[in-house]
Amino acid sequence: MTLHRRTLNFAGALVCVGLLGFALYAQFRLGLEPCPLCIFQRITMLALAVVFLAAALHHPRGRGARVYAGLIALAALATVGVAGRHVYIQSQPPGTVPACGAPLKVLLDMFPVSEVIAKVLRGGGECALINWTFLGVTMPGWVLIWAVFLGAVGVYANLRARAP
Repeated sequence: MTLHRRTLNFAGALVCVGLLGFALYAQFRLGLEPCPLCIFQRITMLALAVVFLAAALHHPRGRGARVYAGLIALAALATVGVAGRHVYIQSQPPGTVPACGAPLKVLLDMFPVSEVIAKVLRGGGECALINWTFLGVTMPGWVLIWAVFLGAVGVYANLRARAP
C-alpha cells in the first residue's frame, strides 16, 4: 500500500491537534499548569500543525512540495529544540536549576519578545518540575519523540510520497 502525500500531511496535522488537545486536557482537567517552556512547545507544535494542514490543502507538486518539506522540518526542529531543552532542564539534579521566575504574561509585559524567549529558554524552577509521566517519559519527552517522528514523516511525505 502506497501512502499518498495528502493523506500523510492530513494525518500529521491530526496528530499535532491531538497532542495539543491532550495538553489542554492535562491543563484544564488534570490541573497541570504549563510552564513557559510548555507554552513554547505548544506554539511550535501549533506551527507544525498549520504547516501540515497547509501542505495537505494546497497539495503542491515539485518545488512546492519541497518547500513544505522544509517548513515542516523547520517547525519540527523548533519543537525538538524547545522540548530537548525542557528535557535537559528536567534531567538536572535538584537545586541546580534557578528558582522560578515571573509568569510568562508578566515577562511579556516587562521585556521585549526576544528577551523573553531568551529568559524562557534558560529555564527556571517551574520548568524543572516533573508532574506527569507515561511509561517513564515526561510530557516534554513525549513532545520530543513526537516532534522527531512528525518531522521525519512530514519530510518523507513531501519529498518521497506519491501525489495521487
